[in-house]
Amino acid sequence: MSKVKVDINDELIDKLCTLAKLEYDDAGKAEIKKDLARILGFIDKLDELDTANVEPLIFMSDEVNVLRADENKETITKAEALKNAPSKDSDYFKVPKVLSK
Repeated sequence: MSKVKVDINDELIDKLCTLAKLEYDDAGKAEIKKDLARILGFIDKLDELDTANVEPLIFMSDEVNVLRADENKETITKAEALKNAPSKDSDYFKVPKVLSK
């Protein structure tokens, strides 16, 4: 892979902050510069590894469909569910109308 050298400057930090809709003061931007440099340094370190004979990872595990069995059980009664509802009918929650005809 070809390495791309990224110049971590104030302009880059300002652009990233704008894209992420974040606001930082000068001290915060300096901290982000250090963090970004450490992250890119870690990525450069990973590039040193020989991955020629390593197959791409498609799944995190060899397990397939490890699911629990469904159990039909009542965890809360209808009366308990409706007990603290601000507005209710005999068996249903009442909510404001959100669609018009």
